Amino acid sequence: MDTATIDQAYGQLQAEFQDVAKSVQELAGKLQAASQAGNADAKEWLLDLKQIALDVKDEQVQVNELLQNIHGFVASSNQQLQQPQYQQPQQGGGMFGGGGMGGRGGGMFGGFLGGGFGRAMEMGAGIGLGEDLINSIF
Repeated sequence: MDTATIDQAYGQLQAEFQDVAKSVQELAGKLQAASQAGNADAKEWLLDLKQIALDVKDEQVQVNELLQNIHGFVASSNQQLQQPQYQQPQQGGGMFGGGGMGGRGGGMFGGFLGGGFGRAMEMGAGIGLGEDLINSIF
């Protein structure tokens, strides 16, 4: 699997979460309008929708935690792979010369860590409904 595939899957996951948020927001608006129009059931359904939104948010928190843990594992594995093995200096490199594996672009996972998903995880980016959306709906 390459970084472009991972970034594409992460983008699709973000888009799906945005679709869920939009759907919840639209249904909440309809239920609020029905409740204000005197539909007694709509108020109860709105509370049910709020619980569903909170459950979805909790699920998304877990997804974000899983993604961050995967990213942390890969970053740690990459760092371990880049640890210098007591080797003799290569010709022309000298003690402090180039040619090492250091930096984000090196190692087996360098491309993964430098991709869009990797950067998003480093910045602590999350995907989900969020408190602001839930509070604005309800």
